[in-house]
Amino acid sequence: MENPSSAPPPSAIGSQMVSEALGASLRQLDRLHPANSPEDVLAQLVYMAARHLDHLHERFTDAAQYAASTLTGVATGKTSINSLGVLQNNGTQVDILAARRADAVEHLKAVIHAYRQVAAADHTAPHSARRPAIAPIPPAAAGATPVHPARSR
Repeated sequence: MENPSSAPPPSAIGSQMVSEALGASLRQLDRLHPANSPEDVLAQLVYMAARHLDHLHERFTDAAQYAASTLTGVATGKTSINSLGVLQNNGTQVDILAARRADAVEHLKAVIHAYRQVAAADHTAPHSARRPAIAPIPPAAAGATPVHPARSR
């Protein structure tokens, strides 16, 4: 379980990006806004993007470490060189995971930016407990024609 008072582990770069950009852990971010509010929805997107990046980074790191171990074995003469290639499919896997990781970093940056935009527009104080964002529409008003205020440009 994540400890909100401690920093994320170094391998959790998505969690670290969120912590550095927003000054809150993923767990804290999950509890800042009323349930289903626009801020909460974006906070959930930030959470999912950060966790996805953490997972991709872990897979990338594992594949890169395996490739480094293979290359070290070949360089020191402890592993024979395969005529089909030293890294074979592992090199391609590292490249693919590196590209996916880079895309996930950019996606997380974009979601954090969107969250900041919406959270900055929210002039209410953060809520300590989750509660419904809006009350249900009374049955009598459900069929009423909505009134839209004039928009100024």
